[in-house]
Amino acid sequence: MLVRELDHEETVAAYPVLRELRPHFETVAEFLAAVGRQRRHGYRLIAAYAPEERVVAAAGFRAGECLAWGHYVYVDDLCTLPRARGNGYAGELLRWIEREAAATGAGEIHLDSGNGRHAAHRLYANSGFTAPSTHFVRKLDSTVTSS
Repeated sequence: MLVRELDHEETVAAYPVLRELRPHFETVAEFLAAVGRQRRHGYRLIAAYAPEERVVAAAGFRAGECLAWGHYVYVDDLCTLPRARGNGYAGELLRWIEREAAATGAGEIHLDSGNGRHAAHRLYANSGFTAPSTHFVRKLDSTVTSS
């Protein structure tokens, strides 16, 4: 199984995979623009290739530092095409990220996962992740402006 980082020109190859996870990107152009903006803030994209040399899994991640975690890597996106699930692609992407995080001196890897994604939760637990906290979100009304 081949796993490697995608450069800017190769980003489009990850669109069919990450659209499974992020269906609000209705067009390739929207996806590429969003990834381009994130890359300016350290976002990196890796992909796993099936034997027929097609991208079947992808992960986006970034390094950061905060008071709570110190130097860390955060996995923003991780998805495998439905037809390729159960073949170890996502686990290999996580191992690649772990090696990269260790090489850069990160002390932890973090990610969030939707409450109903039980298969993903099993993968994360089997990969050594724990769930030490609950993530809360408050949506903001974009029509409200500050005075």
